[in-house]
Amino acid sequence: MSKNKPSEGGFKSKIGGQALIEGVMMRGIDLSAMACRMPDGTIDVETWSIRNGKSAPWYLKTPFIRGCFNFVISLVDGMKCTMRSAEKQMTDEEDDDEELSPFEEWLSKTKAYQKLEAKLEGENGKAVMNTIMVVVCIITMVISVCAFKFFPALLSGLLGRLGAPDWTKTVSEGIIKIVLLVGYMWLISHMKEIHRTFMYHGAEHKTIACYEAGLELTVENVRKQTRFHPRCGTSFIFLVVLLSIAIGMFLPWDNVFARFGLQLLMLPVEASVGYELIKLAGRYDNAFTKIISAPGIGLQHITTCEPDDSQIEVAIAALKPCIPADKNDDKW
Repeated sequence: MSKNKPSEGGFKSKIGGQALIEGVMMRGIDLSAMACRMPDGTIDVETWSIRNGKSAPWYLKTPFIRGCFNFVISLVDGMKCTMRSAEKQMTDEEDDDEELSPFEEWLSKTKAYQKLEAKLEGENGKAVMNTIMVVVCIITMVISVCAFKFFPALLSGLLGRLGAPDWTKTVSEGIIKIVLLVGYMWLISHMKEIHRTFMYHGAEHKTIACYEAGLELTVENVRKQTRFHPRCGTSFIFLVVLLSIAIGMFLPWDNVFARFGLQLLMLPVEASVGYELIKLAGRYDNAFTKIISAPGIGLQHITTCEPDDSQIEVAIAALKPCIPADKNDDKW
């Protein structure tokens, strides 16, 4: 199979995943798993049950409603797993030997910090961490929305002072959105830590491709697969951006803040439609799905990198627990 083209035909799995810090998380039918390469070289695997498939509530199964809910759940779960994978890279010796900065020393002595530390170490520590993760996700979403919706509208709106027609402002807004997204991905891909994460991203895709091809999950078989997949979260993000550009063509430019408000109202619609398109792209191979997958596949040239064998081993360890005993349960 070519490394430059997404897989075509064959079995289409529902299993998806996410790259972590020195690890991979896979979400299966009724079980999720995360595997991480530990500092001592071993692979640590955690599994947990999820409400998916037939056991999932109605709002996670109803078309054009499930998209928003699944996106938020994936964002929160992904953040939790990322933080958990980061913790696994810290050894007790590193914690003991780490020298605190003057600010950290002052912070550790404050009553607020000591209360928070006590809560995290107590029985309710998990609930506190979950709350923190939700808050972090909300803040991340707010910053992202402002970056990809308000600022492009604000900058493009300046063209109106030069007498530019609305269609020019709309085109400018769309170009700025795409440049921001692609530019951001390209810049962070040059960071050493992010580059390794993108290698694990490639390992995740290649392992799922090997499973879908019906081959034994070995390093050799996985290595031959493509690192591009139509159901990737990168493709979903790009589709949402493209949908926002299309919808933006019908929104008024009378007031930039009013336009931003309307764009916020349309965000659930964009996420829902984008989710359904991604599901179609993962399920079928035809001209339409290839067209809607093309932008995301192109962006995956940045967000995925060829993994090494040790990273492939981690991805395999994460996928194996998620494969159902009856393969029919994994059919669309």
